[in-house]
Amino acid sequence: MGGLGPGGVVIAGERSGVGKTTVTLALLAALAQTSRRVQSFKVGPDYIDPMFHRRVTGRPCYNLDPVLTSEDYVRQCFGERCREADFALVEGVMGLFDGATGAADTASTAHIAKLLALPVVLVVDCSRLSRSVLALVHGYRSLDAALTLAGVVLNRVGSDHHLDLLQDALRAVDVPILGVLRRQSEITIPDRHLGLVPTAELPQLQDCLDRLAHLGQTGFDWDRLRPLLTVDRDGATTAMHPKSLPPNVLPSPMAAHPHGDPIHRLRPRLAVAQDAAFSFYYADGLDYLRELGAELVPWSPLVDRTLPEATDGLYLGGGFPEMFGAALAENQPLRQHLRRQITAGLPTYAECGGLMYLAEALVDLQGQTWPMVGILPTTVTMQSRLTLGYRQATATAHSVALQANQRVWGHEFHHSQVTVPPAAPLFQLRRFDAQSPHATEGWGIHQVHASYVHLHWQGCKAQAAQFLTACDQYHTARPGRSDSNEGSP
Repeated sequence: MGGLGPGGVVIAGERSGVGKTTVTLALLAALAQTSRRVQSFKVGPDYIDPMFHRRVTGRPCYNLDPVLTSEDYVRQCFGERCREADFALVEGVMGLFDGATGAADTASTAHIAKLLALPVVLVVDCSRLSRSVLALVHGYRSLDAALTLAGVVLNRVGSDHHLDLLQDALRAVDVPILGVLRRQSEITIPDRHLGLVPTAELPQLQDCLDRLAHLGQTGFDWDRLRPLLTVDRDGATTAMHPKSLPPNVLPSPMAAHPHGDPIHRLRPRLAVAQDAAFSFYYADGLDYLRELGAELVPWSPLVDRTLPEATDGLYLGGGFPEMFGAALAENQPLRQHLRRQITAGLPTYAECGGLMYLAEALVDLQGQTWPMVGILPTTVTMQSRLTLGYRQATATAHSVALQANQRVWGHEFHHSQVTVPPAAPLFQLRRFDAQSPHATEGWGIHQVHASYVHLHWQGCKAQAAQFLTACDQYHTARPGRSDSNEGSP
Protein backbone atom coordinates (compact mmCIF):
# COMPACT_ATOMS: atom_id res chain seq x y z
CA MET A 1 0.00 0.00 0.00
CA GLY A 2 1.08 3.59 -0.66
CA GLY A 3 2.11 5.92 2.12
CA LEU A 4 0.00 8.76 3.44
CA GLY A 5 0.57 12.32 2.30
CA PRO A 6 -0.20 15.85 3.46
CA GLY A 7 -3.46 15.16 5.29
CA GLY A 8 -6.97 14.94 3.94
CA VAL A 9 -8.98 12.13 2.39
CA VAL A 10 -10.50 11.31 -0.97
CA ILE A 11 -14.15 10.27 -0.94
CA ALA A 12 -14.56 7.75 -3.76
CA GLY A 13 -17.43 5.65 -5.03
CA GLU A 14 -17.38 2.09 -6.29
CA ARG A 15 -19.42 3.54 -9.17
CA SER A 16 -21.52 6.59 -9.99
CA GLY A 17 -24.70 7.10 -8.00
CA VAL A 18 -23.61 5.43 -4.76
CA GLY A 19 -23.93 8.59 -2.65
CA LYS A 20 -20.48 10.23 -2.82
CA THR A 21 -21.96 13.72 -2.74
CA THR A 22 -24.27 12.95 0.17
CA VAL A 23 -21.38 11.49 2.18
CA THR A 24 -19.12 14.41 1.23
CA LEU A 25 -21.66 17.06 2.19
CA ALA A 26 -22.49 15.29 5.47
CA LEU A 27 -18.80 15.22 6.41
CA LEU A 28 -18.25 18.84 5.36
CA ALA A 29 -21.35 20.03 7.21
CA ALA A 30 -20.28 18.28 10.42
CA LEU A 31 -16.73 19.64 10.15
CA ALA A 32 -17.97 23.15 9.38
CA GLN A 33 -19.77 23.22 12.71
CA THR A 34 -16.42 22.94 14.50
CA SER A 35 -14.07 24.81 12.14
CA ARG A 36 -14.26 27.68 9.68
CA ARG A 37 -11.23 26.31 7.85
CA VAL A 38 -12.57 23.28 6.03
CA GLN A 39 -11.13 23.09 2.51
CA SER A 40 -12.83 20.95 -0.11
CA PHE A 41 -11.92 19.89 -3.63
CA LYS A 42 -13.69 18.15 -6.50
CA VAL A 43 -12.07 15.76 -8.97
CA GLY A 44 -12.82 16.58 -12.59
CA PRO A 45 -14.53 19.41 -14.46
CA ASP A 46 -17.84 19.48 -12.56
CA TYR A 47 -19.24 22.92 -11.66
CA ILE A 48 -22.31 22.09 -9.57
CA ASP A 49 -20.95 19.90 -6.75
CA PRO A 50 -18.44 22.66 -5.83
CA MET A 51 -21.37 25.07 -5.38
CA PHE A 52 -22.76 22.80 -2.66
CA HIS A 53 -19.34 22.46 -1.04
CA ARG A 54 -18.98 26.24 -0.91
CA ARG A 55 -22.46 26.68 0.54
CA VAL A 56 -21.56 24.26 3.36
CA THR A 57 -18.01 25.40 4.18
CA GLY A 58 -18.15 29.08 3.28
CA ARG A 59 -14.95 28.61 1.24
CA PRO A 60 -14.44 28.13 -2.50
CA CYS A 61 -14.15 24.53 -3.63
CA TYR A 62 -11.36 23.89 -6.14
CA ASN A 63 -11.45 21.45 -9.05
CA LEU A 64 -8.54 19.02 -9.38
CA ASP A 65 -8.36 18.19 -13.08
CA PRO A 66 -5.03 17.13 -14.61
CA VAL A 67 -6.45 17.27 -18.15
CA LEU A 68 -7.73 20.85 -18.03
CA THR A 69 -4.66 22.00 -16.07
CA SER A 70 -1.71 19.66 -15.34
CA GLU A 71 -0.52 17.19 -12.72
CA ASP A 72 1.86 19.82 -11.34
CA TYR A 73 -0.96 22.32 -11.00
CA VAL A 74 -3.17 19.79 -9.19
CA ARG A 75 -0.45 19.36 -6.58
CA GLN A 76 0.19 23.08 -6.39
CA CYS A 77 -3.50 23.89 -6.01
CA PHE A 78 -4.02 21.33 -3.25
CA GLY A 79 -0.93 22.46 -1.35
CA GLU A 80 -1.66 26.16 -1.58
CA ARG A 81 -5.32 25.89 -0.63
CA CYS A 82 -4.59 23.65 2.35
CA ARG A 83 -2.00 25.96 3.92
CA GLU A 84 -4.70 27.84 5.84
CA ALA A 85 -7.01 24.87 6.43
CA ASP A 86 -7.63 22.59 9.39
CA PHE A 87 -9.32 19.83 7.39
CA ALA A 88 -9.22 18.79 3.73
CA LEU A 89 -11.56 16.58 1.74
CA VAL A 90 -11.58 15.66 -1.95
CA GLU A 91 -14.81 14.44 -3.55
CA GLY A 92 -14.14 11.99 -6.36
CA VAL A 93 -15.83 11.51 -9.72
CA MET A 94 -17.67 8.45 -11.05
CA GLY A 95 -16.18 5.16 -9.83
CA LEU A 96 -12.76 5.12 -8.20
CA PHE A 97 -10.88 3.89 -11.28
CA ASP A 98 -13.06 5.45 -14.00
CA GLY A 99 -10.88 7.82 -16.00
CA ALA A 100 -11.12 10.01 -19.06
CA THR A 101 -10.92 7.12 -21.52
CA GLY A 102 -12.42 4.18 -19.63
CA ALA A 103 -9.29 2.18 -20.53
CA ALA A 104 -6.95 3.70 -17.90
CA ASP A 105 -7.27 5.70 -14.71
CA THR A 106 -6.03 9.01 -16.20
CA ALA A 107 -7.98 11.89 -14.62
CA SER A 108 -9.82 9.44 -12.35
CA THR A 109 -10.30 9.66 -8.61
CA ALA A 110 -7.54 7.06 -8.20
CA HIS A 111 -5.19 9.19 -10.31
CA ILE A 112 -5.73 12.21 -8.04
CA ALA A 113 -5.40 10.12 -4.85
CA LYS A 114 -2.04 8.77 -6.03
CA LEU A 115 -0.89 12.16 -7.24
CA LEU A 116 -1.52 13.70 -3.81
CA ALA A 117 -0.66 10.58 -1.77
CA LEU A 118 -4.04 10.76 -0.01
CA PRO A 119 -5.95 7.83 1.51
CA VAL A 120 -9.24 6.78 -0.05
CA VAL A 121 -12.55 6.31 1.74
CA LEU A 122 -14.75 4.11 -0.46
CA VAL A 123 -18.52 4.69 -0.46
CA VAL A 124 -20.41 1.45 -1.10
CA ASP A 125 -24.09 1.30 -2.03
CA CYS A 126 -25.26 -1.62 0.11
CA SER A 127 -28.92 -1.50 -0.86
CA ARG A 128 -28.59 -4.72 -2.89
CA LEU A 129 -25.60 -6.30 -1.18
CA SER A 130 -24.91 -8.54 1.78
CA ARG A 131 -21.93 -10.94 1.75
CA SER A 132 -20.98 -9.84 -1.78
CA VAL A 133 -19.68 -6.64 -0.24
CA LEU A 134 -16.59 -8.67 0.70
CA ALA A 135 -15.69 -9.39 -2.94
CA LEU A 136 -16.34 -5.80 -3.94
CA VAL A 137 -14.21 -4.19 -1.23
CA HIS A 138 -11.47 -6.80 -1.60
CA GLY A 139 -11.28 -6.04 -5.32
CA TYR A 140 -11.10 -2.28 -4.85
CA ARG A 141 -8.43 -2.62 -2.18
CA SER A 142 -6.31 -5.04 -4.19
CA LEU A 143 -6.45 -3.65 -7.73
CA ASP A 144 -3.83 -0.91 -7.31
CA ALA A 145 -1.12 -1.33 -4.65
CA ALA A 146 -0.22 2.37 -4.98
CA LEU A 147 -3.52 3.33 -3.33
CA THR A 148 -4.25 3.34 0.39
CA LEU A 149 -7.82 2.30 1.21
CA ALA A 150 -8.41 3.87 4.62
CA GLY A 151 -11.86 2.39 5.04
CA VAL A 152 -15.38 2.21 3.72
CA VAL A 153 -18.66 4.01 4.26
CA LEU A 154 -21.62 1.67 4.05
CA ASN A 155 -24.45 3.64 2.47
CA ARG A 156 -28.17 2.78 2.21
CA VAL A 157 -28.06 0.10 4.90
CA GLY A 158 -31.55 -1.31 5.37
CA SER A 159 -31.66 -2.67 8.96
CA ASP A 160 -29.62 -3.79 11.94
CA HIS A 161 -29.61 -7.34 10.57
CA HIS A 162 -28.42 -6.07 7.20
CA LEU A 163 -25.60 -4.19 8.94
CA ASP A 164 -24.61 -7.34 10.86
CA LEU A 165 -24.27 -9.25 7.59
CA LEU A 166 -22.12 -6.52 6.06
CA GLN A 167 -19.88 -6.24 9.10
CA ASP A 168 -19.41 -10.02 9.34
CA ALA A 169 -18.41 -10.17 5.68
CA LEU A 170 -15.89 -7.33 5.90
CA ARG A 171 -14.04 -8.84 8.84
CA ALA A 172 -12.32 -11.14 6.36
CA VAL A 173 -10.51 -8.20 4.70
CA ASP A 174 -9.95 -6.16 7.87
CA VAL A 175 -11.06 -2.88 6.27
CA PRO A 176 -12.32 -0.30 8.79
CA ILE A 177 -15.95 0.74 8.53
CA LEU A 178 -15.73 4.53 8.87
CA GLY A 179 -19.40 5.30 8.44
CA VAL A 180 -22.83 3.71 8.27
CA LEU A 181 -25.71 5.59 6.64
CA ARG A 182 -29.18 4.07 6.68
CA ARG A 183 -31.68 4.18 3.85
CA GLN A 184 -33.57 7.43 4.11
CA SER A 185 -35.70 9.77 2.06
CA GLU A 186 -35.49 12.89 4.23
CA ILE A 187 -32.35 14.17 2.51
CA THR A 188 -32.90 14.67 -1.19
CA ILE A 189 -31.12 17.08 -3.50
CA PRO A 190 -33.08 17.33 -6.76
CA ASP A 191 -31.36 16.83 -10.09
CA ARG A 192 -32.10 17.37 -13.77
CA HIS A 193 -30.50 17.02 -17.21
CA LEU A 194 -26.99 18.24 -16.27
CA GLY A 195 -26.80 16.89 -12.70
CA LEU A 196 -27.84 18.45 -9.41
CA VAL A 197 -29.98 21.57 -9.40
CA PRO A 198 -27.63 24.47 -8.47
CA THR A 199 -27.80 25.97 -5.00
CA ALA A 200 -29.25 29.29 -6.19
CA GLU A 201 -32.44 27.49 -7.27
CA LEU A 202 -33.07 25.65 -3.99
CA PRO A 203 -34.87 27.87 -1.45
CA GLN A 204 -35.17 24.96 1.04
CA LEU A 205 -31.50 24.03 0.80
CA GLN A 206 -30.58 25.13 4.33
CA ASP A 207 -33.00 22.64 5.86
CA CYS A 208 -31.37 19.89 3.80
CA LEU A 209 -27.90 21.01 4.90
CA ASP A 210 -28.99 20.96 8.55
CA ARG A 211 -30.11 17.37 8.11
CA LEU A 212 -26.81 16.55 6.44
CA ALA A 213 -24.91 18.05 9.38
CA HIS A 214 -26.84 15.84 11.79
CA LEU A 215 -26.17 12.84 9.55
CA GLY A 216 -22.50 13.74 9.56
CA GLN A 217 -22.35 14.00 13.33
CA THR A 218 -24.06 10.65 13.93
CA GLY A 219 -23.15 8.48 10.95
CA PHE A 220 -19.34 8.35 11.06
CA ASP A 221 -16.50 7.04 13.20
CA TRP A 222 -14.95 10.42 13.98
CA ASP A 223 -12.19 8.98 16.16
CA ARG A 224 -10.78 7.35 13.04
CA LEU A 225 -11.83 9.94 10.46
CA ARG A 226 -10.73 13.17 12.14
CA PRO A 227 -6.98 12.35 12.08
CA LEU A 228 -7.23 11.43 8.40
CA LEU A 229 -9.01 14.68 7.54
CA THR A 230 -6.63 16.87 9.54
CA VAL A 231 -4.20 18.83 7.38
CA ASP A 232 -0.47 18.49 7.91
CA ARG A 233 0.52 21.96 6.70
CA ASP A 234 4.16 20.99 6.22
CA GLY A 235 3.02 18.06 4.12
CA ALA A 236 0.60 20.24 2.17
CA THR A 237 3.41 22.62 1.32
CA THR A 238 5.56 19.70 0.15
CA ALA A 239 2.68 18.60 -2.10
CA MET A 240 3.09 21.83 -4.06
CA HIS A 241 6.47 20.80 -5.42
CA PRO A 242 6.53 18.49 -8.46
CA LYS A 243 9.84 16.88 -7.40
CA SER A 244 7.89 14.74 -4.94
CA LEU A 245 5.67 13.21 -7.64
CA PRO A 246 5.05 9.52 -6.88
CA PRO A 247 6.39 7.03 -9.43
CA ASN A 248 4.31 5.54 -12.24
CA VAL A 249 1.73 8.31 -12.36
CA LEU A 250 0.43 8.68 -15.90
CA PRO A 251 1.47 11.94 -17.57
CA SER A 252 -1.09 14.66 -18.17
CA PRO A 253 -1.82 15.63 -21.75
CA MET A 254 -1.49 19.22 -20.55
CA ALA A 255 1.96 18.75 -19.06
CA ALA A 256 3.86 19.86 -22.15
CA HIS A 257 1.58 22.77 -23.05
CA PRO A 258 2.84 26.34 -22.55
CA HIS A 259 1.36 28.13 -19.56
CA GLY A 260 2.84 31.52 -20.44
CA ASP A 261 2.48 34.39 -18.01
CA PRO A 262 1.83 37.94 -19.24
CA ILE A 263 4.71 40.36 -19.60
CA HIS A 264 2.90 43.20 -17.85
CA ARG A 265 0.01 43.53 -15.45
CA LEU A 266 -3.38 44.35 -16.91
CA ARG A 267 -6.14 46.37 -15.28
CA PRO A 268 -9.37 45.94 -17.22
CA ARG A 269 -12.81 45.97 -15.63
CA LEU A 270 -14.42 42.64 -16.50
CA ALA A 271 -18.17 42.11 -16.14
CA VAL A 272 -18.81 38.49 -15.09
CA ALA A 273 -22.36 37.16 -15.49
CA GLN A 274 -23.26 35.56 -12.16
CA ASP A 275 -26.83 34.63 -11.33
CA ALA A 276 -29.10 31.59 -11.42
CA ALA A 277 -28.79 31.36 -15.21
CA PHE A 278 -24.98 31.75 -15.40
CA SER A 279 -22.95 30.22 -12.62
CA PHE A 280 -20.36 27.83 -14.11
CA TYR A 281 -16.92 29.22 -13.23
CA TYR A 282 -13.82 27.60 -11.75
CA ALA A 283 -12.85 29.40 -8.53
CA ASP A 284 -9.13 29.41 -9.25
CA GLY A 285 -9.80 30.41 -12.85
CA LEU A 286 -11.40 33.60 -11.56
CA ASP A 287 -8.51 33.94 -9.11
CA TYR A 288 -6.08 33.86 -12.01
CA LEU A 289 -7.89 36.65 -13.85
CA ARG A 290 -7.56 38.72 -10.67
CA GLU A 291 -3.86 37.84 -10.45
CA LEU A 292 -3.45 39.27 -13.95
CA GLY A 293 -4.95 42.51 -12.66
CA ALA A 294 -8.56 42.27 -13.81
CA GLU A 295 -11.29 43.77 -11.66
CA LEU A 296 -14.15 41.25 -11.73
CA VAL A 297 -17.58 42.86 -11.44
CA PRO A 298 -20.53 40.46 -11.01
CA TRP A 299 -23.77 41.33 -12.76
CA SER A 300 -27.00 39.58 -13.72
CA PRO A 301 -28.41 39.12 -17.24
CA LEU A 302 -31.67 38.20 -15.52
CA VAL A 303 -32.27 41.49 -13.71
CA ASP A 304 -29.73 44.17 -14.72
CA ARG A 305 -30.70 46.52 -17.55
CA THR A 306 -27.16 47.46 -18.57
CA LEU A 307 -23.60 46.28 -18.05
CA PRO A 308 -21.73 47.67 -15.04
CA GLU A 309 -20.33 51.15 -15.54
CA ALA A 310 -17.02 51.41 -17.43
CA THR A 311 -17.00 47.75 -18.52
CA ASP A 312 -13.90 46.79 -20.54
CA GLY A 313 -14.78 43.17 -21.21
CA LEU A 314 -17.59 40.65 -20.83
CA TYR A 315 -17.35 37.08 -19.45
CA LEU A 316 -20.43 34.91 -19.99
CA GLY A 317 -19.88 31.55 -18.32
CA GLY A 318 -21.94 28.41 -18.55
CA GLY A 319 -25.10 27.63 -16.64
CA PHE A 320 -28.77 26.98 -17.32
CA PRO A 321 -30.11 29.71 -19.62
CA GLU A 322 -32.60 27.15 -20.94
CA MET A 323 -34.32 27.21 -17.53
CA PHE A 324 -34.67 31.01 -17.65
CA GLY A 325 -35.50 31.64 -21.29
CA ALA A 326 -38.56 33.77 -20.51
CA ALA A 327 -36.77 36.00 -18.00
CA LEU A 328 -33.74 36.46 -20.27
CA ALA A 329 -35.99 37.30 -23.22
CA GLU A 330 -38.11 39.74 -21.19
CA ASN A 331 -35.01 41.75 -20.30
CA GLN A 332 -35.11 43.44 -23.69
CA PRO A 333 -33.25 46.61 -22.60
CA LEU A 334 -30.21 44.53 -21.65
CA ARG A 335 -30.31 42.45 -24.83
CA GLN A 336 -30.35 45.61 -26.93
CA HIS A 337 -27.60 47.17 -24.81
CA LEU A 338 -25.39 44.09 -25.16
CA ARG A 339 -25.93 43.90 -28.90
CA ARG A 340 -24.81 47.52 -29.29
CA GLN A 341 -21.79 47.10 -27.02
CA ILE A 342 -20.60 43.82 -28.52
CA THR A 343 -21.01 44.87 -32.15
CA ALA A 344 -19.10 48.06 -31.28
CA GLY A 345 -16.12 45.94 -30.23
CA LEU A 346 -16.54 45.03 -26.54
CA PRO A 347 -14.23 41.99 -25.94
CA THR A 348 -16.51 39.10 -25.02
CA TYR A 349 -15.70 35.56 -23.89
CA ALA A 350 -18.71 33.20 -23.86
CA GLU A 351 -18.73 29.51 -22.90
CA CYS A 352 -21.58 27.06 -23.47
CA GLY A 353 -24.49 28.81 -21.72
CA GLY A 354 -22.90 32.10 -22.70
CA LEU A 355 -22.87 30.99 -26.33
CA MET A 356 -26.55 30.08 -26.05
CA TYR A 357 -27.35 33.55 -24.72
CA LEU A 358 -25.55 35.26 -27.61
CA ALA A 359 -27.54 33.32 -30.24
CA GLU A 360 -30.53 34.77 -32.06
CA ALA A 361 -32.97 32.56 -30.19
CA LEU A 362 -33.17 29.68 -27.70
CA VAL A 363 -35.65 26.79 -27.91
CA ASP A 364 -36.14 25.49 -24.36
CA LEU A 365 -37.02 22.06 -22.98
CA GLN A 366 -40.74 22.67 -23.55
CA GLY A 367 -40.19 23.66 -27.18
CA GLN A 368 -40.82 27.35 -26.59
CA THR A 369 -38.68 29.82 -28.52
CA TRP A 370 -37.20 32.87 -26.80
CA PRO A 371 -35.26 35.72 -28.42
CA MET A 372 -31.71 36.11 -27.17
CA VAL A 373 -29.00 38.74 -27.77
CA GLY A 374 -28.63 38.06 -31.51
CA ILE A 375 -24.86 38.23 -31.96
CA LEU A 376 -24.42 34.69 -33.32
CA PRO A 377 -26.38 33.91 -36.52
CA THR A 378 -27.97 30.73 -35.20
CA THR A 379 -30.65 29.35 -32.89
CA VAL A 380 -29.85 26.90 -30.10
CA THR A 381 -32.26 24.08 -29.33
CA MET A 382 -32.40 21.73 -26.38
CA GLN A 383 -32.09 18.03 -27.23
CA SER A 384 -32.13 14.75 -25.35
CA ARG A 385 -28.64 13.78 -26.52
CA LEU A 386 -25.82 14.77 -24.18
CA THR A 387 -22.52 15.98 -25.64
CA LEU A 388 -19.88 15.16 -23.04
CA GLY A 389 -16.13 14.75 -22.71
CA TYR A 390 -12.66 16.25 -22.78
CA ARG A 391 -11.65 17.91 -26.03
CA GLN A 392 -8.36 18.97 -27.53
CA ALA A 393 -9.39 22.14 -29.34
CA THR A 394 -7.20 23.56 -32.11
CA ALA A 395 -8.03 27.12 -33.08
CA THR A 396 -8.63 27.34 -36.83
CA ALA A 397 -9.00 31.12 -36.71
CA HIS A 398 -8.13 34.05 -34.49
CA SER A 399 -10.45 35.00 -31.62
CA VAL A 400 -10.25 37.46 -28.80
CA ALA A 401 -8.72 34.70 -26.63
CA LEU A 402 -6.74 32.51 -29.06
CA GLN A 403 -4.46 32.73 -32.05
CA ALA A 404 -4.93 30.44 -35.02
CA ASN A 405 -3.32 26.99 -34.59
CA GLN A 406 -3.12 27.27 -30.78
CA ARG A 407 -4.19 24.08 -28.97
CA VAL A 408 -5.96 23.91 -25.63
CA TRP A 409 -7.67 21.22 -23.60
CA GLY A 410 -11.28 21.82 -22.65
CA HIS A 411 -14.49 20.05 -21.73
CA GLU A 412 -17.94 19.84 -23.31
CA PHE A 413 -21.12 19.16 -21.33
CA HIS A 414 -24.37 20.28 -22.97
CA HIS A 415 -27.75 19.17 -24.28
CA SER A 416 -28.22 22.02 -26.74
CA GLN A 417 -27.16 22.20 -30.38
CA VAL A 418 -26.99 25.04 -32.90
CA THR A 419 -29.34 24.98 -35.88
CA VAL A 420 -26.88 26.80 -38.16
CA PRO A 421 -23.20 25.93 -37.70
CA PRO A 422 -20.60 28.68 -37.95
CA ALA A 423 -19.46 29.45 -41.50
CA ALA A 424 -15.86 29.76 -40.28
CA PRO A 425 -15.61 27.56 -37.15
CA LEU A 426 -13.34 28.66 -34.35
CA PHE A 427 -12.21 25.18 -33.25
CA GLN A 428 -11.37 21.78 -34.64
CA LEU A 429 -12.08 19.25 -31.89
CA ARG A 430 -10.46 15.95 -31.02
CA ARG A 431 -11.74 13.64 -28.31
CA PHE A 432 -9.40 12.69 -25.49
CA ASP A 433 -9.00 9.11 -26.71
CA ALA A 434 -8.99 9.83 -30.46
CA GLN A 435 -6.18 10.58 -32.90
CA SER A 436 -8.04 12.66 -35.46
CA PRO A 437 -10.54 15.55 -35.28
CA HIS A 438 -14.22 14.69 -35.13
CA ALA A 439 -16.00 18.04 -35.18
CA THR A 440 -15.74 21.79 -35.64
CA GLU A 441 -17.53 24.47 -33.64
CA GLY A 442 -17.35 27.93 -32.12
CA TRP A 443 -17.47 31.53 -33.29
CA GLY A 444 -14.73 34.14 -33.42
CA ILE A 445 -16.59 37.20 -34.75
CA HIS A 446 -16.41 40.88 -33.77
CA GLN A 447 -14.35 40.79 -30.55
CA VAL A 448 -16.20 37.63 -29.45
CA HIS A 449 -14.98 34.17 -28.51
CA ALA A 450 -18.06 31.91 -28.25
CA SER A 451 -17.70 28.15 -27.85
CA TYR A 452 -19.29 25.12 -26.21
CA VAL A 453 -15.83 24.15 -24.93
CA HIS A 454 -15.17 25.08 -21.29
CA LEU A 455 -11.58 26.10 -20.57
CA HIS A 456 -9.76 26.37 -17.24
CA TRP A 457 -7.65 29.53 -17.11
CA GLN A 458 -5.04 27.84 -14.93
CA GLY A 459 -4.40 25.52 -17.87
CA CYS A 460 -4.71 28.27 -20.49
CA LYS A 461 -2.75 31.13 -18.99
CA ALA A 462 -1.58 32.56 -22.31
CA GLN A 463 -5.18 32.64 -23.54
CA ALA A 464 -6.38 34.36 -20.37
CA ALA A 465 -3.67 36.97 -20.82
CA GLN A 466 -4.61 37.49 -24.48
CA PHE A 467 -8.27 38.06 -23.59
CA LEU A 468 -7.43 40.53 -20.83
CA THR A 469 -4.96 42.30 -23.11
CA ALA A 470 -7.83 42.88 -25.55
CA CYS A 471 -9.95 44.18 -22.67
CA ASP A 472 -7.09 46.42 -21.57
CA GLN A 473 -6.75 47.83 -25.09
CA TYR A 474 -10.49 48.45 -25.22
CA HIS A 475 -10.18 50.27 -21.89
CA THR A 476 -7.45 52.51 -23.31
CA ALA A 477 -9.36 53.27 -26.50
CA ARG A 478 -12.83 53.65 -24.97
CA PRO A 479 -14.18 57.20 -25.39
CA GLY A 480 -14.68 59.01 -22.10
CA ARG A 481 -12.93 56.25 -20.21
CA SER A 482 -12.32 56.60 -16.48
CA ASP A 483 -8.93 55.73 -15.02
CA SER A 484 -10.37 55.33 -11.53
CA ASN A 485 -9.50 51.61 -11.53
CA GLU A 486 -5.92 52.02 -12.67
CA GLY A 487 -4.64 51.39 -9.17
CA SER A 488 -6.75 48.31 -8.55
CA PRO A 489 -4.81 45.21 -7.55
